[in-house]
Amino acid sequence: MFDKFKKDEGGESTEERIVEHTSMKSNESTSNETVGEIGIVELMDKRVKLEEAIDYVGLMIKNLKDKRTVLEKDIEEESVDIKNLKEKLQKVSQYIEEENKGIKELAHKRQQVENEADEVGSIINNLRDRLAGIDRIIDNEGSRVKKIKESRESIEN
Repeated sequence: MFDKFKKDEGGESTEERIVEHTSMKSNESTSNETVGEIGIVELMDKRVKLEEAIDYVGLMIKNLKDKRTVLEKDIEEESVDIKNLKEKLQKVSQYIEEENKGIKELAHKRQQVENEADEVGSIINNLRDRLAGIDRIIDNEGSRVKKIKESRESIEN
């Protein structure tokens, strides 16, 4: 697109070589007209190419702005999604904490019931021992009564 602006091996631009070449071949009056016409045409071509380049750059800028807008929208959507996920995770974390508290409370209640059961077991063992003691006393008394009856019967007979 900008090939006309490139320097050739000699260091001159293409436009300068054309102007020099044209001016050498023509006489001075036609040389001024030719150089003027060639210079204006070339200048107009450069202007058109520059306008095209500016339009192209403008289009590139618009595309970049559009891409940036899309990226900003995508980032905002992701941000909202991540915030929603974070809130959900916080709720899950809170639920887990509540469940852990509930489990601790249940474990404490179970321990209390277990302690009460141990107490009841101790009371039952104690009462069993006492009843066994009473049973022995009754058996002993029964044996004494039996002996007394037997000894009276043997006296009477």
